[in-house]
This record gives sequence, C-alpha cells and structure tokens, in this order.
Amino acid sequence: NCTVQVDFKQITNANTQIFRTLQTQLNEFMNTTKWTSKNFGKNELIDCSFFIIINSFDGNNLSCSLQIQSSRPGFNSNYNSPILNFNDREFVFSYIENQQLVFNRDVYTSELLSTLAFYANLIIGLDADTYAYKGGDEFLQAAQNIVNTAQSSGGVAWTQGDNKQNRYYLITDLLTSTFEPYRKTLFDYHFIGIDKMVSEQKEAKTNIKNAIINLNAINRVRPNAFITRLFFDAKANEIVNIFSGGPHVETVDLKESLIRLSPLNNTKWNSI
Repeated sequence: NCTVQVDFKQITNANTQIFRTLQTQLNEFMNTTKWTSKNFGKNELIDCSFFIIINSFDGNNLSCSLQIQSSRPGFNSNYNSPILNFNDREFVFSYIENQQLVFNRDVYTSELLSTLAFYANLIIGLDADTYAYKGGDEFLQAAQNIVNTAQSSGGVAWTQGDNKQNRYYLITDLLTSTFEPYRKTLFDYHFIGIDKMVSEQKEAKTNIKNAIINLNAINRVRPNAFITRLFFDAKANEIVNIFSGGPHVETVDLKESLIRLSPLNNTKWNSI
C-alpha cells in the first residue's frame, strides 16, 4: 500500500505534466507489481510512502532525493509503528513520459526501476523481520541481488565509496553478522513490545527497553554505525512517547543507552 509523491516545485524549465505522469506511473508500478509469491489480504498490505523531490531536470535526466518511510500496525490497535525512515540523496535516473515500467530482477534495466525495486524488497524484508527473527532474509537477499546486478551501471549508490550511507552499505550491513543485534532488536521491539502494548503495557515497555539496550552490542564494535542511526531515525519520537506515560518502568539504564547510542537525540531523551 504505497503512496508515491513527486515534488517538482524547484523545476521551472519543463512542462510539469511529465512529473504528474511520472507520479501516476510510479504509484501503479509500486502497487501492482507482485513483489513476493506470498498472498496477502488487503488488510495485510504494508503502508509505505516514497516522497521524491526533483532537484534538477535536464532533457530526460532527473536528479532527485528520495524519502522512504514504512510502518506496520500494532496488534489489536489502530496504531502504526514506524519501521523505516530513510533519505536517499543519490536518486538520479532517466525518464521518458509514459515509458513502460517493467522490472526484471535478473538484469539491470534502469536506475529508476532498480532503485524502486530495491526499496520495495527492503521494506518487505524489514517488515517480515518484525514478525519473526530474521524473517525477512528472503527479501533482504533479493535487495542485495538488485545491488549486485545494478553495480554494472557504475552508479555511486550501488558501490563501495565515500558515501557510507548508500544502498550498497545499507543492505550489506543488514546482512552481516556484526549487525545481527539490529535485526534481533527489530523483532523483540515489535513482536513482544509494540504488539503487547494493548494487553500487557508494562511488560511491553520492559521488552522494548531491553530490545533497545541490545543495540549496545553494535555500538561496542561500531560506534555511531549507519544501521544504529537508521533505527533511531525511525524510532526516536516513538520511544519518547512510549516512555513518557503509562505504567512506570525503570528508565535509568535505558536513558544511559540512548545517550550513548544516539547522542544527536539527547534533547529528546532528556524528556523521558
């Protein structure tokens, strides 16, 4: 259940209809492509959004930034918990109005389709990780395969380089043993945390606290790791809300961990 928005306010040298057509086509592509062999009911579709800001347009070439967000519902509640909130600043692609958008997972066809397919699989994989420990392996591996195939394009987002926060490093980190605590945290935080908030709130808060503290295992090996920042970019506001009300749980150890893990959010942690 993906919403794609294309922001073209900065572009003054083109017929803007092409960007409206792009938005329509991308919404159709994301929501009608069959990304998995599994069958899902409408109520099981993953809520996500792609916000594309076009920074420049030259001929058929677009230079953009892409904000990706996804969430999943808490069990027996109307609450959606954020899973991913990431800004890809290296989204550069070619587009001809009304061109056919068909993704082939076995070959690199275009920067546009490979990027969208990469994030579609990443979103499904991370969502699955919240329901079973490492449950998203199949989809994260598919995302890595897209990276491997797209490297033939020579695009900087797909390869090792100066930018340690591109697609290559994102999926490589997720699938390495060094960052397994992130995936364990993702599962515990949601499956025995968020999903228990309605029925057993105090136990749920304790489980969420322990899941966050588990990220210290990464911090000891890789301080200020990309994956750790990715977690708090999605979760910081939610964590503050969870521990600012409701049944009391001890938060001294939690706050110590939060300050160590994500010092950029210290103002938020101080309000817990």
